[in-house]
Amino acid sequence: MAAFPFKIAATDGKARTGVLSTSRGEIRTPAFMPVGTAGTVKALTTEQVAATGADIVLGNTYHLMLRPSAERVARLGGLHRFMRWEKPILTDSGGFQVMSLSNISKVTEEAVTFQSHIDGSRHVLTPERSIEIQADLLGADIVMQLDELVSLPAAEDRAAEAMRRSARWGERSKAAFGGRDAQALFGIQQGGISETLRRESAERLIDTGFDGYAIGGLAVGEGHEGMIEVLDFAPDMLPPQRPRYLMGVGKPVDIVEAVARGVDMFDCVLPTRSGRHGQAWTWEGSINLKNARFAEDDTPLDAASACAAGRDYSKAYLHHLVKSEEILAQVLLSWHNLAFFQDLMAALRAAIAEGRLDAFRQEFAARQVIR
Repeated sequence: MAAFPFKIAATDGKARTGVLSTSRGEIRTPAFMPVGTAGTVKALTTEQVAATGADIVLGNTYHLMLRPSAERVARLGGLHRFMRWEKPILTDSGGFQVMSLSNISKVTEEAVTFQSHIDGSRHVLTPERSIEIQADLLGADIVMQLDELVSLPAAEDRAAEAMRRSARWGERSKAAFGGRDAQALFGIQQGGISETLRRESAERLIDTGFDGYAIGGLAVGEGHEGMIEVLDFAPDMLPPQRPRYLMGVGKPVDIVEAVARGVDMFDCVLPTRSGRHGQAWTWEGSINLKNARFAEDDTPLDAASACAAGRDYSKAYLHHLVKSEEILAQVLLSWHNLAFFQDLMAALRAAIAEGRLDAFRQEFAARQVIR
């Protein structure tokens, strides 16, 4: 029996809306997880993050093990207490950094060996050590297996090698995780863009048995159309009664299309990264507030938003803050973007419950422009 009950309340085609119940609170799905890589969602307080409607945030094993160290976080009461976030936390195992920092890491069957990007110190991360850090030291509610992913495009033999190693690491992660009632372990499907490899990966994960299943190895170079082609078959390979998590995605249009194909959970740095660079996401598309056309635009980003950042400040003022490189620009735009992403998830949940997702998808896509 899975650690956390997952109840699907309604479906519309392949899309589902429901609730994943954890020991620290309910996660309404489809759900977007703000990324708090190093124990903070950049530029925002935990109170601001919660006020946007987020039910869960993401932390990262690699970054926290290096600074301040997982052992220090544990001594200070675990990640929830350390960052003052009482709701659920999911931790990424560090697998993405294996790929993104490949110039300072080495992968073998036993482990990943890497140099710290901070001070050059040498570290070894095994599947067992990743589980120890996430579950025992950080105290995450949802723990991810250690996996290996490759950037795309990739040769099929290289994608197959990484997928099979990930499956073996999944078995080791499950053994290290053991039986826990208050925490859940998710496995990660790999296989690049190959339907055959994705199916093999899913079958091996199901044989191992996890509380939830992630779709990994996308948003790493394949583009929107390539991602959608994989999502046309990959979610269907995973158990329908458990949550499906698309890792590292993404843009609003990516999320909408993935939800339509049966995905339940998402994470991405995009809302806060965009906010730090002067970009706002809205129902009418993305807005570059560096653009001179907004210098005297007295309208807000979203007059109907419950978030003060999008509702109470004019585009002219935000343009001024961005051009002046004021810190407040990063705060307000990150806050607005996270609130928009949560509003999008709420709208998707409502559309699924009311059986009108196709109409929502078409209207949303038609309105999304770049300004």
